[in-house]
Amino acid sequence: MTANDSFDRLDDDDYPAYTMGRAAAMLGTTQGFLRAIGEARLITPLRSAGGHRRYSRYQLRIAARARELVDQGTPIEAACRIIILEDQLEEAQRINAEYRRAGETPDPPAAV
Repeated sequence: MTANDSFDRLDDDDYPAYTMGRAAAMLGTTQGFLRAIGEARLITPLRSAGGHRRYSRYQLRIAARARELVDQGTPIEAACRIIILEDQLEEAQRINAEYRRAGETPDPPAAV
């Protein structure tokens, strides 16, 4: 792997670049909060060779949404469920939009 390959990975939203301590600091939360949303299966951090949790930017965005809901008074388990349902709804809407676009394609002209 070259240095450029390593730098390219930093632009990858799914690359597990952040340690638990760094992720918690970035989110302004505790490591326990990250463990709790992991136990609720909202996010599953990857593990380093030494067994340490590593988080991607995508996972940090999900964790930030969970923290926002918890800060508003939502219990952590409910916050995790809300986020999962929001994600499922977004995916269903995306699929429906694809079906609509496919149904809107004009029929080819009839052969004469």
